[in-house]
Amino acid sequence: MEIRRADERFVTSESWLESRHSFSFGPFYDPANIGFGFLVAHNDDVVAPGTGFDTHPHQDLEIVTWVLRGALAHRDSEGHSGVVHPGLVQRMTAGSGIRHSEWNDGAEPVHYVQMWVRPDQLDLPPSYAQAELDLTTGELIPVVSGLPHHTTSTAIRLHQRSAGLSVARLEPAQSVALPEATHVHVFVADGSAALEGMGELGTADTARLTHSGERRLTAGPAGAEVLVWEMY
Repeated sequence: MEIRRADERFVTSESWLESRHSFSFGPFYDPANIGFGFLVAHNDDVVAPGTGFDTHPHQDLEIVTWVLRGALAHRDSEGHSGVVHPGLVQRMTAGSGIRHSEWNDGAEPVHYVQMWVRPDQLDLPPSYAQAELDLTTGELIPVVSGLPHHTTSTAIRLHQRSAGLSVARLEPAQSVALPEATHVHVFVADGSAALEGMGELGTADTARLTHSGERRLTAGPAGAEVLVWEMY
């Protein structure tokens, strides 16, 4: 079990972008921190209004985007387009190759988390999907997953049968049981939470659990929004 604090991450800082990387990314390389399970990128990005990432390529990745504030416009070489906002999850399968752009067309900064997962099959046809979620239940809701036990409840299919992402919005003192998976990656996107046996997690802190058994996560006094990957 390991806690990684928000201020321990690699940081890319530009006039239009602040990006905090949980794993080695771009010019930042640590051979002991190149991923966790099937998760190879976990970037916490803030993009200024009227700016963004121009068209660029990807291949053989499952790219999942979760917006915390603002809206992010997506366009790609397969003709897909969409606007991702809070409560909506997006998955882009890069597959055999795709080019896309991500842009903030709004008047306020957009804050989002983007996560890259290795697929279980290479050279898939590129594809795109997005879906609205109901997060009012106070439970961990599967939002994108390839896990068999998420088949009937997941909004979007992930092309990795051994990984899935769930999200919970918790009221103060509300708690959820984390999955008993081989690898569990917990990210506190907003607020704070106490992780059983590990202590307090603040905003943008992460916990990495390996074969740790079931543990409860309890929201702090302001509540919490948490992103949880389970991988086998």
